[in-house]
Amino acid sequence: MKKRMSLFMAALLFLFLAACGKTSTSGNGEDEIKVGAIFSASGGAAPLGKPEMETVKMLVKQWNDQGGIDGKKIKLIAYDDKSNQNEAVLSTKKLIEQDKVTAIIGGTISGNSLAMIPLIEKAGIPYISLAASKQIVNPSDGSPRHWTFKTAQGDDIVIKKLLGFLKEKGWTNVAWLNVANAYGTSGHEEFAHYAPEYGVKAVIEEEFEATVDDAKAMLTRVKKANPQAIIVWGTAQESAVVTKNIRQLGIDVPIVESHGIGTKSFIDLAGDAANGVIFPVGRILVADQLSDSDPQKETLLKYKEDFEKAYGYEPTTFGGHAWDAFHLLANAMKEAGTDKEKIRSALENTKKFIGISGVFHMSKDNHTGLDADSLVMVQIQDGKFVLAEQ
Repeated sequence: MKKRMSLFMAALLFLFLAACGKTSTSGNGEDEIKVGAIFSASGGAAPLGKPEMETVKMLVKQWNDQGGIDGKKIKLIAYDDKSNQNEAVLSTKKLIEQDKVTAIIGGTISGNSLAMIPLIEKAGIPYISLAASKQIVNPSDGSPRHWTFKTAQGDDIVIKKLLGFLKEKGWTNVAWLNVANAYGTSGHEEFAHYAPEYGVKAVIEEEFEATVDDAKAMLTRVKKANPQAIIVWGTAQESAVVTKNIRQLGIDVPIVESHGIGTKSFIDLAGDAANGVIFPVGRILVADQLSDSDPQKETLLKYKEDFEKAYGYEPTTFGGHAWDAFHLLANAMKEAGTDKEKIRSALENTKKFIGISGVFHMSKDNHTGLDADSLVMVQIQDGKFVLAEQ
């Protein structure tokens, strides 16, 4: 009897150990892969983060309906950081320690992404940011981060596109205005670095808060400086306020802005003042105006169709960054499974991936993989985005 009991207990122990052995090292179940996401779906950056959140939810459903990744369903664990840096950090900590996700995408704005990175790099989790600052992938010491990638064009790339346009137009004496946060500061650093190469100089430089509701005092100083053009470097909500104030003060010079206004929300917020604004941005806003020979056109139009069908409004540049991040990650997991280092390596070796933000070519030294060819100049005319170059 004792012998039978011993055999029975041994069998139970064997079954228990076998079951434990089947548990994924990523903390995921056998039939699912946990992907974490953090977006600014509410708060000041909602015009950027809301379409990002909705894009990823749409894509997870699409992929799961088609069988997931190697038969495993994708379990999306997404948090809204409410456009707050502390919330972004707390959500990151939760994804790593409590939810035990395989990878993380998100970080709508540069400040939030930069705040998330130390936790992610320490934990050793593949991370794809959706924000612009080149500091996200290349800190000030110039060495690329190990686990961090991003899908938004770096502000260094965008600034070069913008400066080339200014030089072409002969608008070499400009006013530079940037939002007083990580996005604005990083843009200003790149402008100051590259402007001399293009013969462009700032006759006045000013900052405005992300919560600005009236910039007329600042703009009165700008008007006195008599610039040939005004550069406004911010995102949709605050840039709309500044743009409206420029027109209200009767400052009749061209307004050139950053890719941070690449959403219909900017036009809605700025109203008639948005007309005439020109800015460098990815192709999604003008997808139907592209030449049929453009390698991105088919992908852009498919995303546009899917998103409009799902949500009833046009996709944005920012939703496009999320589309890219999700597909880059999903493709890497198809190749590497749930091993985090193998996922990271697969991301780093991405070549010729046709996305929404551009055609990606990543490497050990380039964790964004985009160049100035990923951008076009777009102008707002009669409340619509119009391709300003062929």
